[in-house]
Amino acid sequence: MSVWLPPVPYGWEDLVSNALCEDIGTGDVSAANLPHGRMAEWYIEAQGSGVVCGLGIVESLMQPTEDNESISFFARDGDEVVPSKIVAKGVLAASDALQYERTALNFLMHMSGVATATHQFVEKVEGTKARIVDTRKTLPGLRLLQKYAVRCGGGANHRMGLYDAVMIKDNHIQAHGSITNAVTAVRSGLGHMIKIEIECETEDQVREALQSRCEVVMLDNMVPAEMAQIVHRYAGQAVFEASGGVNLETVREIAETGVDVISVGSITHSVPSLSFHMELS
Repeated sequence: MSVWLPPVPYGWEDLVSNALCEDIGTGDVSAANLPHGRMAEWYIEAQGSGVVCGLGIVESLMQPTEDNESISFFARDGDEVVPSKIVAKGVLAASDALQYERTALNFLMHMSGVATATHQFVEKVEGTKARIVDTRKTLPGLRLLQKYAVRCGGGANHRMGLYDAVMIKDNHIQAHGSITNAVTAVRSGLGHMIKIEIECETEDQVREALQSRCEVVMLDNMVPAEMAQIVHRYAGQAVFEASGGVNLETVREIAETGVDVISVGSITHSVPSLSFHMELS
């Protein structure tokens, strides 16, 4: 059984290769004098409670290449872990294990942190119809892995980038002069598969957005009472997304307004890592 949660993010191999090259550089001077043929048993253990993510990268780095090497997993991406839970173990050439250790843990800890933070938000909105989604506030170069981690934590993905959906924000509206002008201009060159979302700060903007026949309305930095009123008044006319001021203390109240989607930037841009360590013997 694969340790990845499908679909596997595209291009992860290049990210891992670049990270490994960054760390090893011209050679690992710390492990350079290890005896030839020295083997090591290793295991990776969780040091905190959360959702594990990134085991596929561990597998790629610690993969056996000789008959006397091995690897076993005791979890897969998306599983919950607790302190002292061993998620993987194996036998590898000691020099390889020491070279790959930090790169493997860096990806595992960060991606598990994203998955864990997402899961915390998902648990807070349980019983409502609201889905927790990510944003484009991701670390440069790591977007696909971070968005994969969001899925492992039980969340869903917003648009991947500027290319797969239209979002007309306040600056677009300012540049075009109005929501109507912005949508008209965008639709003139838009394929039928691309949805349009419009960021709205007032109910007047919501009405104009709905008149433009957009598919998604973002209720930006509105108080829950105002969101609830708008969602009730215009139910069924669009997907309603809440954004701004979302944290673990406020997300439940926001979800109870009846919005369909809640976007949370913090689950990717400022999430703490979930701690793991690797031990060799």
